[in-house]
Amino acid sequence: MNTIQLSDSELVSLYIAGNENAFELLVKRHKNKVFTTILLIVKDTYTAEDLLQDTFIKAIHTMKSGRYNEEGKFSSWICRIAHNLAIDFFRKEKRNPTIEMEDGSNVFNTLAFAEESIESLQIKEDTHKRLRELIQQLPEAQKEVLIMRHYADMSFQEIAETTGVSINTALGRMRYALINLRKKMTNPSIDYDKNLYSQ
Repeated sequence: MNTIQLSDSELVSLYIAGNENAFELLVKRHKNKVFTTILLIVKDTYTAEDLLQDTFIKAIHTMKSGRYNEEGKFSSWICRIAHNLAIDFFRKEKRNPTIEMEDGSNVFNTLAFAEESIESLQIKEDTHKRLRELIQQLPEAQKEVLIMRHYADMSFQEIAETTGVSINTALGRMRYALINLRKKMTNPSIDYDKNLYSQ
């Protein structure tokens, strides 16, 4: 059988049936696109290579366990796995994001820190920690755009392409994320606006 001529769907079926060569061909077909998807987010070649391996390992487990959904294209499915793993990587990173508000001011400017004061430095550190916690509590779509924009330094064009939404939708979700963060920083008891801004 000439597996090179087969569709992705046919190769998946062959692999699930025990043909290891079928999966090797799937990897060859899609690894460059998957790698690019990851690299756009993590901006580091070594990290991207690790996550590329993790992506295909996760794909193997999903297919071998019978949980692979035939609906949709394999390429879209494998890139979505890669995208999610890359975003998860950034969520686990302990870097402090610099979040700018719509007027261009830094989220911490209004707190008037005195840099030389040990106490104020502790307050600033606590505020960064609080901010990370608040980001985690954002509605999923808003959190995703905010992490990609401020942690991964992606353009809104890149975010739109990676998440499969329009640039206007990505911008709208970012706006709601910033509004929610501002509200929560000043009033922790209020609930987030879960508007996903889809258009």
